[in-house]
Amino acid sequence: MITRAVLIAGFVALTFASSAAVWRYGYDQALDQVARRAEADLALASDRLTAQLKRYRELAVLLADHPHLAALTEGGVTQEERARARRLLVGAADKTSALDLFYVSTGGTVLAAAHGPAPPDLGKAAYFRRALDGALGNAHGVYDQTGRRAFVYAAPAFGPGGAVRAVMVAVADVEWVEWEWRGGWPTVYFVDEGGEVFISNRSELLFWQRPEGSRRLVPPGEARPDFRRSEVSGHEIWRLDWGPYVPPAALHLARDLPVIGMVSETLVDVAPARRLALWQAMVTGAVLLSFGALLFLATERRRTLARANAVLEARVATRTAALSASNEQLRREVSEREEAEAALKQAQAELVQAGKLSALGRMSAGISHELNQPLMAIQQFAGNGARFLERDRPEQAAENLSRIAGLADRMARIIRNLRAFARNEAEPVARVDMVQVIESALEMTEARRRAEGIALDWTPPVHPVHVLGGEVRLGQVLVNLITNAADAMARSDPKILTLRLTEGARVAVSVADTGPGIEQPEKLFEPFYTTKEVGGAEGMGLGLSISYGLVQSFGGAIRGENTGAGAIFTLELDRYEVREAAE
Repeated sequence: MITRAVLIAGFVALTFASSAAVWRYGYDQALDQVARRAEADLALASDRLTAQLKRYRELAVLLADHPHLAALTEGGVTQEERARARRLLVGAADKTSALDLFYVSTGGTVLAAAHGPAPPDLGKAAYFRRALDGALGNAHGVYDQTGRRAFVYAAPAFGPGGAVRAVMVAVADVEWVEWEWRGGWPTVYFVDEGGEVFISNRSELLFWQRPEGSRRLVPPGEARPDFRRSEVSGHEIWRLDWGPYVPPAALHLARDLPVIGMVSETLVDVAPARRLALWQAMVTGAVLLSFGALLFLATERRRTLARANAVLEARVATRTAALSASNEQLRREVSEREEAEAALKQAQAELVQAGKLSALGRMSAGISHELNQPLMAIQQFAGNGARFLERDRPEQAAENLSRIAGLADRMARIIRNLRAFARNEAEPVARVDMVQVIESALEMTEARRRAEGIALDWTPPVHPVHVLGGEVRLGQVLVNLITNAADAMARSDPKILTLRLTEGARVAVSVADTGPGIEQPEKLFEPFYTTKEVGGAEGMGLGLSISYGLVQSFGGAIRGENTGAGAIFTLELDRYEVREAAE
């Protein structure tokens, strides 16, 4: 008993250890995925911010040499020239959402402004002095006039002799720059060289400070929210209490942005990674415990059987008669089991026959779909041939009879292909001219397109495009796609059918319509899925399912999607030359 308890305890301990190892491994893998996604999000946010601020730097550079502003540095400036310069700056500020624009003389006097007034001691500002030296100056901080955060760019305006004659100052509104991505993405904030959070998509973190030599951030004042830092498999994990919109356990990443003199940082919630690892550990534990329970039950059963056998062997000498009766009973049970096995084999044979009948039922629906359009074409050509004979036009009647013969041969090939499909065989793939297949499919559907006023956008290549496939199956797929497109455009205006054949690593044929689009794209190729009236004659929902199987039978692919102006189906096939070279 003690040995059994020790074994059970050891197995339970092993199960918990294995689950813990799986949790750790799954957590590390999930953290790697979170880190890769977070790096991409942080790079996107950083590039977006620098790109938005770059517009104002370029605005300052472009306006610096504008002739309306250059006129203000010359003598005898009129009121009309000043008004014209101001209108220029106001228009530029309105179009770019700049907080303000200044054109300043080298002495620090504002010659023109979009809104004004200019910050005090503008001539002493470091970014202004840098512009006077002929370089591009920049700075950031709280804008004194409005109390709003701003980025300032100062660009020198050079005179004819190459000397700086004025400075163009552009003030960017940081709140407008971060407005579009505030509240989105994971938590992102930008820390300047002084350790202050100047930009963030979480407004509650603005102006938090980073103490020197520390990684944490503290809000203005004496409060210091909880903060702990740890390393997990090379990833920096922060545990913090910074508000309801900042994750309490987050992966921290940072990225230097020397262009704007800041460091972008992000905090990504690691709770999903923990949940995923926990689920993996729980599944592992459940599997191991289930295996242990089954093993324990088997062992107990074996132990019980061993005890029963020992008792039986001890009573063999005294219970010979009972043993004979038991043997007779055992023979009867064996006979019953043999009868049960024979009944089982009969049931299995019946199930196989039922499966064959079910397959034949599905193939009958496919055959009716495959032969429907050739039969309709034969009926139309036969009617046309009769009318041509009535009008004494035997040449046209003979042409229609030739087409009927060709369609009959085509139906024979279709039936042969379907019969081969029923026997798990397939028409051997060969070289097929895709241009000819498309032209044949368009010819088959020409009458309907003309009757329903469907415009055709198709320019065939001047040379054959050979693919690897079956001519009959490809023709049926294209006729089905064109017919579906016509059905979809029944109530549309305009009605435009667009076909494109693109050559690349694979040959792609696209069929696009201007209908209402696909309601449930994920169910496109399921059998009996249709958007048409249930029980109607237009379709049974098998066309795309059958087309999907036909295309896959020779290594192709087919997909459907919405374009915003309708739906497009794309058929991808292997080029014959490429496959031949590979073989």
